[in-house]
Amino acid sequence: MAQAVARFEYPGNAGDAANRWPDFAAAGDVALLSSLSPLSVSIFADRAWLRTEMAEDASAAGLRVARTADLATIAGGVDDPALGDLVLVDCPLLEGAGMAALAQLDQRVAQSGAQMVVSTSMGSLDDVFGCLDQSAAQILVSPSRADRVLAIGQVLCGQGSRVRELNDIDRMSLLRLTQQVSEIAHKLEELSGSPHDDANGSGNRVGASAFSFDGSNARDPATQRLARSSRASLPDPRLVRKIIRQRQLRARFFEGELFADPAWDMLLDLTAARAEHKRVSVTSLCIASGVPPTTALRWITQMTGTGLFCRAEDATDRRRAFIALSDNATEGMARYFAEVGSDLLAL
Repeated sequence: MAQAVARFEYPGNAGDAANRWPDFAAAGDVALLSSLSPLSVSIFADRAWLRTEMAEDASAAGLRVARTADLATIAGGVDDPALGDLVLVDCPLLEGAGMAALAQLDQRVAQSGAQMVVSTSMGSLDDVFGCLDQSAAQILVSPSRADRVLAIGQVLCGQGSRVRELNDIDRMSLLRLTQQVSEIAHKLEELSGSPHDDANGSGNRVGASAFSFDGSNARDPATQRLARSSRASLPDPRLVRKIIRQRQLRARFFEGELFADPAWDMLLDLTAARAEHKRVSVTSLCIASGVPPTTALRWITQMTGTGLFCRAEDATDRRRAFIALSDNATEGMARYFAEVGSDLLAL
C-alpha cells in the first residue's frame, strides 16, 4: 500500500500557495516519513471549534482521527481502549477532578506506548506538569495553530528515529533545529493572521521539546532532596543572584535576544535555589530563563533528558512537582565557581 508523505497545509486561504507550510523534508526525510505507519489520533477538548481545527490538522498530516470528544469523556472513560497512537488534549483550566483524570490518562498513555500532547494555560502549567510524569507528554501553553501543527509533526518525526539513543550534542542540535522551524512557522502565521490567535493567547506560548526523552536515569533519589550535596560546595547564593541580575541588566541597553542563553540562566537560577534550599516550579524556571516560555520549556525537557535537571516530586502533595539540579550538575556548578574564584584571586 502506498504511503503518503506528510505535508502540512498552513491554516490560510484554501488554494493560496503563499499560505502553505514550507516543505521542510529533504530527500532523506521523504524516505523516513514514507516508511511510517499511519497513526490514529484521539482529540479531547471542550471548545468545539478547536476540536474541529485539531482534527483538520491531524488529517492534513496523513493521520487517522479515531475520535473527538469533550474533556468530560476523559474523566468518564479514561480506560477506553480506543485512545489510539496519539492523544491530543486541551485543558486551559485544570481543577481537582480534571487533574485526577489527566494523571490517570497519563498513566494509560504510558502503558499503551502512545504519545500525548497537552495544551494548557500559563496559570495551569504547574498543575499540568505535576500530572504528567509517566508518558513524556509534550506540553503546549496557550499555543497557536502553528504550535499544534508542529507538535503533530514532531510526533511523526519521533516515530521514525531512535531519538533516545542520540548523544547529548545531537540532542542539542535537534533542539536548535526545532527552534528554527518553530520560528519560521510563527512568522508565517503572523503573515497569515490566524483568526484564533487572540483567543488562544498566542503571545505567551510554551511548547515542550520537539523530542521526548526518558529522564528516568536522571531521577536519582538523592536529587529529590533539595539540599546541598556533601560532595559539592556551592557558592554563596547571594553571589549567584548578583550575577543573574547583572546578566539581566544587559537587556536595558541592548536587545535582549542578542544574549539569549537559557541553559546557563536556568543553571544559575537552580544553583542559587539549591543553595537556598528553595524549590523551583517549572513556571518560575521559564521566567528565569530570560527567553520566551516556548523556548524555555524546550530547554528544560532537553536538559532533563541529558541528566542536568531532574523532576522533584512534592512529598506533601503528589499533584505538584518541581525542577532541581541533578547531583552531577550541582558538582559541575560547584567546580565551575571554584575555578572562577581561583582565577579572580590570581589576577
